[in-house]
Amino acid sequence: MPVNAHTQKSSIQGLAGQIEMALDLPAETSKGVVVIAHPHPLFGGTMDNKVVQTLARAFTQCGWTAVRFNFRGVGSSAGTHDNGLGELDDLLAVVRHAAPGGRLALAGFSFGAFVTANAFAQLHAEREVDALVLVGVAASRFSVAPIPAEAHAKTLVIHGEQDDTVPLSAALDWARPQILPVTVVPGVGHFFHGQLPLLKSLVVRHLG
Repeated sequence: MPVNAHTQKSSIQGLAGQIEMALDLPAETSKGVVVIAHPHPLFGGTMDNKVVQTLARAFTQCGWTAVRFNFRGVGSSAGTHDNGLGELDDLLAVVRHAAPGGRLALAGFSFGAFVTANAFAQLHAEREVDALVLVGVAASRFSVAPIPAEAHAKTLVIHGEQDDTVPLSAALDWARPQILPVTVVPGVGHFFHGQLPLLKSLVVRHLG
């Protein structure tokens, strides 16, 4: 299901072969590009995941061009799952193609938030990243890179209180040494069922 009437499908060449992408355009002139990463490929995660689409809607509402893509081995993307290492290469390839210059933001959900945090750690030293949004970051399952202190103000971390895929305690254990704030949505599980409008509004508010 397209995010809006302006969705464009395309593909680029990555290290493992073709990477399938979807481009969601804002109604007005774009202020920059956000690259959004999806949940775990081995558990049904794709670029059409509802949380990923909600993130795209939030960014396009705020004037950003939203780029979703399928990690290797998902949909029409070539290759096989690589536990985050190859997926990091996929994300960086999409960034290089879709946002070689200009304003850049990154967002991810679950496994995608883990890959996004690691991509931010690498990109932060190379170029300005205007905004970072991490939802349900998979801190209980993967080694998630810390967010540099100077980037905390531009970072939004959102987690459901009753997340049974990635316990809130794991997200807090990751955030605590960094003193990185986490926005907790009470009573909500991993996939934000019934609360996607609230998730969208939190991102829109962060983007200002």
